[in-house]
Amino acid sequence: MATDHAPPPPEASARALLPLILPALIVGVGASLLFLGVSTLAEEFEHVLWNDLPDALGIGDYSSLWIITVLTTTGIVVGLIVWKTPGHAGPDPAEGGLGGPAQPPGVVPSLLLATFFVLAGGVSLGPEFPIIASNIALFYWLGRKAAPAVPGAAWIALASAATIGALFGTPVAAALVLSEALTHQPGPGSLWDRLFAPLVAAGTGALTTQLISEPSFDVGLPPLTDPGYGDLLAAMVIASLAAVLGLVAGYLFPYVHTAFRRLKHPLVMLPVGGLALGLLGVLGGQLTLFKGLTETKELAASVGSWSSGELMKLALVKVLALLVASSCGFPGGRIFPAVFIGTAFGLSAQALVPEVHPAVAVSAAVLGILLATTRQGWISLFTGAALASSPAILAVLCLASLPAWLIVTGRPMLELDHEGHSLR
Repeated sequence: MATDHAPPPPEASARALLPLILPALIVGVGASLLFLGVSTLAEEFEHVLWNDLPDALGIGDYSSLWIITVLTTTGIVVGLIVWKTPGHAGPDPAEGGLGGPAQPPGVVPSLLLATFFVLAGGVSLGPEFPIIASNIALFYWLGRKAAPAVPGAAWIALASAATIGALFGTPVAAALVLSEALTHQPGPGSLWDRLFAPLVAAGTGALTTQLISEPSFDVGLPPLTDPGYGDLLAAMVIASLAAVLGLVAGYLFPYVHTAFRRLKHPLVMLPVGGLALGLLGVLGGQLTLFKGLTETKELAASVGSWSSGELMKLALVKVLALLVASSCGFPGGRIFPAVFIGTAFGLSAQALVPEVHPAVAVSAAVLGILLATTRQGWISLFTGAALASSPAILAVLCLASLPAWLIVTGRPMLELDHEGHSLR
């Protein structure tokens, strides 16, 4: 006889899970198409803004004056969107992570429009926060209308998982994020029962993205084939140092955020933030602009051609750009810029100590910076391993994550609460 503490019979579990497959498939395809649509349009406009237009005006690509002009103008445009459009581009992005409650659907048009200009205009933020928030808002609203019997939390989980799968091009990333989140949300059934429908959505989102755009986190580093104790020691040291750099950003974040909030009006905060980003772009150069994934691949393809000091300068400029962009009101995520920061930091360490394998240096640094900025342990491990595209690196990173986690746990991260205080 079944009791309150016994698991449900397999037939009952299957009957409960099977009806969720079709909604999960629909959400997976829809979430991926929204992400790809915004990204593709932004890339096309980016080319016009940074190549065609300066060529037509006789201005050199990525000249200092053009970088400052475009980023300041982007601040003005996004400031107008936040000020005047319905929905005001959603909540303060400094409070956003991977997921969250559903926003009203009226927020979505202004949020996506602002994200379009952020991605095209060279702001140092990724698409993950606004795209996830938009998909959650849309599919929560549509799902509650189409299938009111399905709990609202289920639509949020499906939209989050589908978007993460689409963003990373694999359902593994979504599974890791959700399994970490579900440990704090006990519910009926086993973990895999609760992951079943979100994994369908994540897999569908990832497959849709792969079929259309063939995404890859492989940055072309030489593979690590036979890791030894020296690699482990190097990974532990680099991950810990990168975690310290991320913690410094976490401690500074509320102060930078408060400074911009004192400007009060979005048409002041965002243009001032855009001007600051333009000046940082002049200081750091073209590679420190945009969300950072393409620039990460460029950086990794030129191993040995940068000095340690030059690479550290790129990492520090990108940290400052991430702090400014996240604080002044631009909608966007912090994972992709953090990957660039970790790559530059890791390659700086490798240039300083050439005996360190480049894959070890980059993967460990990305692991450390992501642990500090997101507190997402599994996604940090996954991203670090995916950059190296080397199965042998995974055991090294698992061990390297332990001292880095001791450094970051209980300390500020790059996310604030509603009162502007750091989350820990």
